[in-house]
Amino acid sequence: MVFLETYHLSGLLVGLSTFLIIGLFHPLVIKGEYYFGVRCWWIFLVMGIIGSVLSVIISDTIVSILMGVLAFSSFWSIGEVFEQRKRVEKGWFPKREKKNG
Repeated sequence: MVFLETYHLSGLLVGLSTFLIIGLFHPLVIKGEYYFGVRCWWIFLVMGIIGSVLSVIISDTIVSILMGVLAFSSFWSIGEVFEQRKRVEKGWFPKREKKNG
């Protein structure tokens, strides 16, 4: 962390990490809705609550910020799961066929 502060790279690290976290949540929403439907929303809620608590507890500024980004990306994903269902209904994404038997 001293290296990041010495060369003023903390902002770049937070920006890159935020980009990667948001990028990770896009396929998580798609796969979650595909395999579990909108019932997976509560997983994102739990992840958001845990991330929020960790953001408040952790004293390291960068890690705390990243936990906050993770938390609010999780909260945002709750709405995206329901939007993904609409996108599937429009035919923009494949619908999982139910297995018989």
